[in-house]
Amino acid sequence: MNLFKRAWWRLIGAPGKSLMLVGLFFVICTLVLSGFLIQSAAARAADSAKKSVGAVATMQLDVNGLLASGKNNGSEGGGQNPGTIGSAGDLKRDLVDKICTSAVVADCNYTADGAAFPTKNTKLYQPVPAPAGQDTMGTDLFKVDGVRKLDEVSAFRNGDSKMIAGKGVEPDTKRNEIVIEERVAKENKLKVGDKVRLKIGSLAPGVDTSEHEFTVIGIYANSTPGTGQYVPAMMDPANQVYTNIEGASLLGGHTTDGGGTLKSATFTLTDPDDLDQLKEDAEKAGADLQIFPISVNDKQYKTLVGPITKTASFATVTVWLVAVAGTIILALIVASSLRERRGELGILLSLGEKKPKLLGQHLIEVVACAVIAIAFAGLGSQFLSEAIGNKLLADEVDSAHREAENDSLQPDYSDPSGMSRQGDDQPKADPIDSLDVHLGPADIARVGATGLGIAALATLVPGARVLRLNPRDILTKGD
Repeated sequence: MNLFKRAWWRLIGAPGKSLMLVGLFFVICTLVLSGFLIQSAAARAADSAKKSVGAVATMQLDVNGLLASGKNNGSEGGGQNPGTIGSAGDLKRDLVDKICTSAVVADCNYTADGAAFPTKNTKLYQPVPAPAGQDTMGTDLFKVDGVRKLDEVSAFRNGDSKMIAGKGVEPDTKRNEIVIEERVAKENKLKVGDKVRLKIGSLAPGVDTSEHEFTVIGIYANSTPGTGQYVPAMMDPANQVYTNIEGASLLGGHTTDGGGTLKSATFTLTDPDDLDQLKEDAEKAGADLQIFPISVNDKQYKTLVGPITKTASFATVTVWLVAVAGTIILALIVASSLRERRGELGILLSLGEKKPKLLGQHLIEVVACAVIAIAFAGLGSQFLSEAIGNKLLADEVDSAHREAENDSLQPDYSDPSGMSRQGDDQPKADPIDSLDVHLGPADIARVGATGLGIAALATLVPGARVLRLNPRDILTKGD
């Protein structure tokens, strides 16, 4: 008799066992397909995030690299601040501007640090005076930041500060133009267009500390409330002054040659894989990458895809566990079924039926149940994977937010004022918090191959014993 007919009669003759196999395969295939869909959605999201945010490469001074280069010697220690790092450690804006023209750079930004002593006509905002006897020489200064674009400063991006008069710092801002906070403006009765005088805020010996005149081109308001207690002037947001790179370099006691001295520069790459090309272009522009190394900060990308990557990893583990457990369970069920049907097997073998055909019949029965289950799994897996994936993803996103809050409290030790926080110069990014699940032919093919593979393995392994026995052994020994 045809083995396909026997398989069909067996399936309809024992509907309970057939439905059990279909149900078991449905659970296995649904979980496996859901895992595949979560993996695919995560891969698409990561790909999209990679293209949308690219990667941020940072260029700044490496003191150890400078010392190793041998350029920090006596001849390099001149300039305004002799005996310190020297001019070889100055990152020039003109050099960075050349690197910004690289074809792999989508955007660039840079900052400079400075400080300024108050003068007779420009006073600090200090609502609470310092305690008696406290030395405030090193803190009673304006904190001066040189920026390329004011609207890219973190305080303005996140809404803590906003312009209320005039304009902010732009690439074409002159070095004698500044933006001040409204409390300082009120304290000194200043408005847009007024002139102010500030004194170079360097305490290093031998540095010129003359006064320079600046024009107020903008006034901003910072929403940080006062504490009601004494706060060193440099740490009070009201005493934060913004100007361009040359202005900050001047007030910081650095040279303004080459467009000013930068603290660091960042380059947003269109593709993280373009880092080597950026380094090559930087060297062509004249940068010494031993002194000013370029490293990729992919924190924003990791923030975006971190939770969804962890969810995909969990899905991968689930797929393997379900596949292995499903194979073992099905193998036990098939082995039990073969033992129950030992009489049928013995009779068919005694009638001359070939052993491979008997095994083929069982394989057809199991595969038929698997095909039905795969069809049903394809209908329900998209909704299940989206629900499970988003629930798992929500937990990972909450964890990522908590980690981000903890990181934001860590000080940036490269800022001598201690006011900056790690990541302040990077755009804030919210993690991807939803899965875009799509069921395609490739996913059906993958789960089909997995399901049929499980069916074949679960049938052939226990069924291999049938091929080693003869009818007499099966009928007399019951195996």
